[in-house]
Amino acid sequence: MMINEIDGVDWESMGHAYGPASDVPGWLRGMASADPGTRNEAFSDFYNAAHHQGDVYPCTAASLPFLLKMADNPVSPDRGSVIGLLLSIGRESLDMDPEGVYFTPDGTESRAHVDALAVIGGRAEAFVRWVADPDQEVRLPAIEGLGLFLDDSARAVEVLRSLLPGDGLVERLLVVRAVATVALRDPAVHGAAASWLEALAGDTAQAPEVRLAALVHRVRCTPGELGEAVVPAAVGLVREIAPEETGGDDDAPCRAEAEPGVTAGSAPSSGVPPQIAAAFEDLERHGRVHAPTTSVLGALHTLLGDRVLERSALLAEQLCSADPGVRYDAIRMAKELIGQWRGDHSGLVVLIAGCLLPEDAYTSAAAAEALGALVPVSEPAREALAAYVEARRAEHGPGVWAARERLVRRAHQEAVRALAGLGDLRALPCVLEALDEGTDAWRAVQVAGHLGGAAGDLTPRLSKLLAEVDFSDASQSMSANALVSALRELGDPAAVPALTTAVVAAVREEQWHTAASALKALASFGREAAFALDVVRPLADAQDVTVRAAATAALWELEGDAAGVVPRLVELLDTHENDEAAAVLGRIGQAAAPALPRLRKMMAAGYEWTRVYAATALWDIGGDAEAPAVVETLLTAWAENDATSNHVLACLNRMGPAARPALPRVREELTHLRRSGRFRSIPHDEKLQSACRSITARP
Repeated sequence: MMINEIDGVDWESMGHAYGPASDVPGWLRGMASADPGTRNEAFSDFYNAAHHQGDVYPCTAASLPFLLKMADNPVSPDRGSVIGLLLSIGRESLDMDPEGVYFTPDGTESRAHVDALAVIGGRAEAFVRWVADPDQEVRLPAIEGLGLFLDDSARAVEVLRSLLPGDGLVERLLVVRAVATVALRDPAVHGAAASWLEALAGDTAQAPEVRLAALVHRVRCTPGELGEAVVPAAVGLVREIAPEETGGDDDAPCRAEAEPGVTAGSAPSSGVPPQIAAAFEDLERHGRVHAPTTSVLGALHTLLGDRVLERSALLAEQLCSADPGVRYDAIRMAKELIGQWRGDHSGLVVLIAGCLLPEDAYTSAAAAEALGALVPVSEPAREALAAYVEARRAEHGPGVWAARERLVRRAHQEAVRALAGLGDLRALPCVLEALDEGTDAWRAVQVAGHLGGAAGDLTPRLSKLLAEVDFSDASQSMSANALVSALRELGDPAAVPALTTAVVAAVREEQWHTAASALKALASFGREAAFALDVVRPLADAQDVTVRAAATAALWELEGDAAGVVPRLVELLDTHENDEAAAVLGRIGQAAAPALPRLRKMMAAGYEWTRVYAATALWDIGGDAEAPAVVETLLTAWAENDATSNHVLACLNRMGPAARPALPRVREELTHLRRSGRFRSIPHDEKLQSACRSITARP
């Protein structure tokens, strides 16, 4: 690649995600650098800007001739990464509408995806050479590229089939998938490719992983032929998969490279809240794959869709596999299945708990994290979690929460958090140690609110930590809000002084969101927080609407003067805090009757959430006289936006017999297999189902 050729492109006239594309030539040169650090930075910058989140810009397409030359040059460093970039650009371009017109960040029309495919398609013969390259890092992305871009489909299948005897398992699995890809894009080779896949699936001379891939991709070619025999066959093949050929025994722990991040007791980068740093670590961790068959099994789960019983049977075999990598990756798949689909998942929960292995902290951490995310349906794992926590304390001592070995620490912390999420006081000693010692205390704060039975021990500690927050430092707002939330959940009035002080400090530093959260926490204590009225009352006139709404709500809860707060709440119905205002008016009940005309007007709003807030308050204030309009409004909003369902069902449940017109829709909801509710989360969906059952159980 000649520097003059790169400089001959008018990069200035093009743009990428962050501005003019004048920096693209430097990135292309950097990819060819002999220095690994320079290359890594160049690839990262290109992906982040010129291929941002998969976008294909004119500068992306203009880079392709240079990337192709780089990939074709045997002395180029990191050719596999270059071909991987080519593959990503081509794959994203294929997924875009070929007739569609897209726009660059500056609003210019672009058909760069069409140009990109033309360039890659015109040089697709290069993939035939690359799949025979001695460097496996070059061959692997080239196999998928060959399946996607070579116009001569019959030749593509022929070349791919010739690669199957290769030594690498990952390579053979990619070959099987690529043959199916060719079959799907060209009907002319579909029949022959499908027959080859079917024969391969039945060839007992092949490794079980290859036969499994052939079975799944044969079904992928003709999903309408997904019969009853596929899952049992897949289960049998999973059962045949042995641990990696490196010679580990069946009980060997699943090992991965040492995890990045800080060691016990060290601080994250300056100014970065620990919660944010941990989120990035989680993102990196969740992108790892530990078994070659994971993508194959993932494809089978996608094909099975709502056949939850069959998917559960397959996952049960995965979670019991002799291969630790298969077991590990099955934890995430099982968590996703349970999180997306309703049903009795106790069997899978118990199997996930079975991955809490004392000798394998890496897998144990993943299992505990999954169980924490599955609360409350993780109840069947309670005793296994408690046993794991106690065993780790016995082995490593009471300081295991802050153990220097990163994997041991993370596994223990996740198990404690999952146990605390179930409200189990056996998690308390570890939570108290974390709060007292300070290492990763924020992780303990996040679950402390679930341990209401230990409020006497927790409230003083959490109050002390809240008092130590520097409200002038915006980066501490996440910690402050977590502490406020925990104190509110614990429900101990002893927290009122600390919360009152937090309100004052947050207002002083104009941390409005935190101030509003603390005000709502004070309101939850009702008359027991009345001594905070001198702080709360002036804030009912605050300029910030969020604080004003929270303070007004607190005034009602702390002193119960309907005449004083109803006019204020009616005014707030015309702000973005209308949900808070409507909820408080509903709690006030009949004494909030002056708000009825405004609430009835809100029932005609275009935004469905506004109508839901108004309808629920209207029922709570007006009762049976408002029932017909309320039910109709709630059902209409529910049909428009499923996210409103928790609010809708909670109101219908309160309405009792007046909700009878909604019974057909409520019964229908209970027949749905996919989880629903706000954010489609497990807790919200479980509450939704409970409300539905309560409504339908009434005579």
